[in-house]
Amino acid sequence: MVMTRQAMADPLYQGGELDARDLALISIIQRGLPLCSRPYAELGAQIGMSETEVMQRLLRMQEQDYIKRMGVVVRHHELGYRANAMVVWDVPDTQVNELGHCLGRFEFITLCYQRPRRLPDWPYNLFCMIHGQDRDEVLRYIDFVIKRCALHDIRHEVLFSKRRFKQRGAHYHRAAALSK
Repeated sequence: MVMTRQAMADPLYQGGELDARDLALISIIQRGLPLCSRPYAELGAQIGMSETEVMQRLLRMQEQDYIKRMGVVVRHHELGYRANAMVVWDVPDTQVNELGHCLGRFEFITLCYQRPRRLPDWPYNLFCMIHGQDRDEVLRYIDFVIKRCALHDIRHEVLFSKRRFKQRGAHYHRAAALSK
């Protein structure tokens, strides 16, 4: 879950439009959804809400831009993916959207996004994350996307992860503190 700066700065966030039940819901969903067939019912049971109320409140907070998006944090290592590489590309600015969409089509690419260049030291502006069971598999994937997306002449670097960091979604301490 990502809350926008607008929502965090909004005076309504201080307790006007977001009530104590909203804040309790934000506090609990930032820990992640339970892996079960009805996660919203499970969350609701923990904080005294029905499944319907949880879903309605989340929808309302998204519509009002208090919650920008909800997404998944995949723990790749636990799924058998031991090799992770960030591939950075020096793509002409006019081709970033086209090539980003091409890269984003492949299931082995879990992230693909544009970042500003930091010249003169960092010319790369398109980033994608590739996960595989080993380095050779990741390198085969990179060769595959170079062919499929016509990236032969695009300068790039492959940056393999050396260590694993704790993976978690966003946390909003302020929301947790206000809900107590």
